[in-house]
Amino acid sequence: MNYSNLLRIAVRALIRNRLRAFLTMLGIIIGVASVIAMLAIGEGSKVSIMEEMSSMGTNMVMIQPNFQRRGGVSLGASSSMVLKYSDVVALRNEATALTAVSPEVRAGGQVIYGNQNTQTTVYGVSEEYLSIRKLEIKSGRVFNSAEIKSMSKVCILGQTVVENLFGEDADPVGLTIRIKKLPFQIIGVLEDKGESGMGQDQDDLILAPYTTVQRRLAAIDYINGIYASAVSEEKSAIAIAEVEEILRRTHKLKESAENDFRVMSQSELIETVSSITDILTYLLGAIAGISLLVGGIGIMNIMLVSVTERTREIGLRMSVGGRGRDILKQFLVESMLLSILGGALGIISGYLIAKLAGSLMDSPTVVKTQSVILAFIVCFIIGVFFGWYPARKAANLNPIDALRYE
Repeated sequence: MNYSNLLRIAVRALIRNRLRAFLTMLGIIIGVASVIAMLAIGEGSKVSIMEEMSSMGTNMVMIQPNFQRRGGVSLGASSSMVLKYSDVVALRNEATALTAVSPEVRAGGQVIYGNQNTQTTVYGVSEEYLSIRKLEIKSGRVFNSAEIKSMSKVCILGQTVVENLFGEDADPVGLTIRIKKLPFQIIGVLEDKGESGMGQDQDDLILAPYTTVQRRLAAIDYINGIYASAVSEEKSAIAIAEVEEILRRTHKLKESAENDFRVMSQSELIETVSSITDILTYLLGAIAGISLLVGGIGIMNIMLVSVTERTREIGLRMSVGGRGRDILKQFLVESMLLSILGGALGIISGYLIAKLAGSLMDSPTVVKTQSVILAFIVCFIIGVFFGWYPARKAANLNPIDALRYE
């Protein structure tokens, strides 16, 4: 019996029991749709995070104090005093793979204008910080080296701070605010950057000269971190090696001593986040894939019922010359048809669900070709695996007993 005849017989059998066939396929449809939708949402989230991180510059290099330990217990890095402005000077003078270097000093506090106030973080930086972090000035200007040297009380506001203090579409350049009771003149406003891929508001900040924040607001003689730009993304690894060599020398660390600082590149962070999101995406897909197993069991169940119902038909086919392998193929094709049709409908449903979920969450969704191909392959395997036992049972029936079956 050729496969075209087998396919016609399988289609007629399914049409004869349309509702039962659809309910059987429903398990596969739900399973495939869940897998496609979960993978699309996970992949879309990954793309969104990657784009957000890349917008800050793939050649950015970050230096932070290393975690302090005492008695084997981590004390964190927030209070570490290992980084000094002299480290910034050394990097500027000696690192050939870096194009810009800026210190960063952080101070949180209340900001007041008139009867309005808000809590935010003030970042003390140099003028190079904006190019390193890909920040744009919407109005006003950046503080200059003279203002940094004289510890001038000038600042640049992020859009969230502007909205909290002055309202939407306000331009407060030239006005004076109070940060920790000290008056600061607003000389610039940053362009809106929105939320980061991690959900952090990138506009809830104030930039000021690092000398001002260090001495007047934080009252410290060290810096919290260093931001730099590598010559290119390809030279990020060379830049990291240079930074480690220079800082180990300036910190007078012995060869056997661990670094008291951490150096990270934006490209490394992107790779790390990418691997984490990949794991989460596959985990979501695997959880959704459990419903495919349930759908496969449903196919096996209904095929066993079908074999029982059509026992006399099987006996009749055998009595007129049908061989066991022909019966095996007949039921196997029927099982595979159920699974593949369910998979096709599941792929369409999954695509529509992913697009709907993306629009509701205001997040991109990406249906990859690999996931569609994988869904078809899995459906084919399910059809063969869960249809084999019922088909084998039908093929092994005794023709005489089958014809006598009531």
